[in-house]
Amino acid sequence: MGLFRRVLPTSVYISSTVFQSKSLSNSATKMSEDWKNATSVYDFTVKNIKGEDVSLEKYKGFVLIIVNVASKCGYTSKHYKELVELDEKYREKGLRILGFPCNQFGGQEPGDSDSICSFAEKKNVKFDMFEKVNVNGDDAHPLWKYLKSKQGGLLIDSIKWNFTKFIVDKNGIPVERHAANVSPLGLEKSLEKYF
Repeated sequence: MGLFRRVLPTSVYISSTVFQSKSLSNSATKMSEDWKNATSVYDFTVKNIKGEDVSLEKYKGFVLIIVNVASKCGYTSKHYKELVELDEKYREKGLRILGFPCNQFGGQEPGDSDSICSFAEKKNVKFDMFEKVNVNGDDAHPLWKYLKSKQGGLLIDSIKWNFTKFIVDKNGIPVERHAANVSPLGLEKSLEKYF
């Protein structure tokens, strides 16, 4: 676990320009709005759970599930178990799962990157995990702003709870959004359409 480190504040790269998740000036505010110009998830670079930059171009040609995760939610046990099952069953077909820890819902992901990694290891997670992000509000991660703009929610576009799942097709386009009450295994029919 000593290899993991937390880098604050979380940064994201869009079109090779660095953006801080918290706006510090008018120019930073303007830059943080560049997510609106993204044409796919491949336009984003995010920090993995170790604090390293990862271009989402790495996932070109794969079907993705992008999900906000938490370790202390009522959905945690079932959703992690089923996400691991989906990963094992569909990885060879071209599925990649991207887990983004988030502490915005009931403080249910309070830990740092080391504790999140330790928790994920105990759940046998082999899919990619990323640094903790905000998914709602002015300081929401630009990737999540983009996802919500492409696949709005019921009544409002905000993420309602942990384990909201976005399916992204092989072209990097968000094509479906599923609420926390939809189990990961309940996505199988949808996933089959995109392989």
